[in-house]
Amino acid sequence: MSHGFSPKIERLIGALRILPGVGQKSAQRMAFSVLAGERQGGAQLAEALSDAIASVGHCDTCRMLTEQATCSICANQNRHLARVCVVESPADVIAIETNTGYEGRYFVLGGRLSPIDGVGPDELGLDWLAEQVADGQIDELIMATSATIEGQTTAEYVADLARNAGVVISRIAQGVPVGGDLETVDAGTLSQAFAGRSAI
Repeated sequence: MSHGFSPKIERLIGALRILPGVGQKSAQRMAFSVLAGERQGGAQLAEALSDAIASVGHCDTCRMLTEQATCSICANQNRHLARVCVVESPADVIAIETNTGYEGRYFVLGGRLSPIDGVGPDELGLDWLAEQVADGQIDELIMATSATIEGQTTAEYVADLARNAGVVISRIAQGVPVGGDLETVDAGTLSQAFAGRSAI
């Protein structure tokens, strides 16, 4: 839809709208800010974005975003590598690392099961997780998916994958509000919920 902007400005505004929470007006403000005076910062942003897209991939073990084949958490032999916390996004890893004393590793799903949106086990990398369970690499799975219906369904599905392999399965305590995402929960609530996880 044209607003009288040149094609390149329209393209920039359209590109900015892919970001979560950015609508038409926010995208316009960002585009105008960069073009009207923050051109050096805009160029740095473009370079950083291009570089990250070209060189950041997923850890071969946990699917966390990293430039290496193995992320720093999975490579750290001082962590409890057989204890795995299953989360929906890289932002959840940061929230847990920042706010709890957790010392295991993670498995990043990159979403939650939602057949209506075309998100099934394959899209969440659950074959990778099933292989790790089958290989005996995991002795505890901590489900830290969101308290939404999809998050709980995902947790149950993952638990079923591991239940027959002698893996201890727990879920973080539900101090996290129903419908809430981990990245928006305050530090005290998240820490308490994590410490109070229970078997499922």
